[in-house]
Amino acid sequence: MDASAETVQSALLAWYQDYARSLPWRNPPGQKPPDPYRVWLSEVMLQQTTTAAVAPFFDRFLARWPRVTDLAAAADEDVMAAWAGLGYYARARNLLACARAVAARGGTFPATEAELRQLPGLGAYTAAAVAAIAFEEAATVVDANVERVIARLYAIDQPLPAARKAIRARAEVLTPSDRPGDFAQALMDLGATICTSRNPRCLLCPLAEGCQGRLQGAELYPVKTAKVARPTRTGSAFWIERQGAVWLVTRPGKGLLGGMRALPDDGWSARGNGDGTPPIDGSWTAAGGVRHTFSHFDLELQLMLHSGGDCSRHPEQGQWWPLDRIDDAGLPTVFAKVARLALAQTAEMGE
Repeated sequence: MDASAETVQSALLAWYQDYARSLPWRNPPGQKPPDPYRVWLSEVMLQQTTTAAVAPFFDRFLARWPRVTDLAAAADEDVMAAWAGLGYYARARNLLACARAVAARGGTFPATEAELRQLPGLGAYTAAAVAAIAFEEAATVVDANVERVIARLYAIDQPLPAARKAIRARAEVLTPSDRPGDFAQALMDLGATICTSRNPRCLLCPLAEGCQGRLQGAELYPVKTAKVARPTRTGSAFWIERQGAVWLVTRPGKGLLGGMRALPDDGWSARGNGDGTPPIDGSWTAAGGVRHTFSHFDLELQLMLHSGGDCSRHPEQGQWWPLDRIDDAGLPTVFAKVARLALAQTAEMGE
């Protein structure tokens, strides 16, 4: 028999009172809601990223831009550089667009899920999370952790992603009008710490008694369709150095790694390989490569060192960046890997 909504709510909130994770964007259970800016900023950062990875970025962003209006006034390139290393860079562009929209309305976030959905870059999940956690609206918050808990609790055997409709329907019934923010965070914490994807700790779960999936084997849920093989793309990144500086370009505002500083490349993308064409004439030396995993493809990126010819000309709009400040350039992870390789190779050549 399914556990009643009241039973689930009571058991989960009691557990959360004792075992809530301490996170820099949260207030303790039962206390007043946190600042909407903190909730929104953390939720955008947490999309497809772990809490451990997000925490230092969150602290640095908050120290540099303590209010949403501060973030709205920041230069695009500064925000993109500060975001470097978090991945999924479209989130940073959406972050800026939303901050500026909130600033345009006086620096105050709207207080309802429906109004929050009207802000640029806020999808269903983020709008619901901000509404529930920051404004105590009875909004249903469903992330991957919540999906897993609900699928197991009710033994929903339809495969993902088709099962999401049934999971959301169950979650909506469970969402309480009292303490909806704590309840949402409790579900997230339960999925993150107890009802984990592998080796769930069912003996410690406050919902174990009424969990239908546990009776059959919790790890059977949620049911997933077979993964499609991830394609591998290939490309080249070009290292052009002179007088203690390297030439960096700014990628187009839209598309993969949009708006980020980067090394010139040969046009590789999620859809195809690069053509190997260097950005300027001269002699080029292959100096190894790096492998990087994006959400939908793997990339094998060859490092090409400019080893002869006139490098006073630059290939496209960009800037000479001092090598001793390369860590401050905010390069996306894949280009940071290439930069480290280039510096190691050029150091060996200089010995």
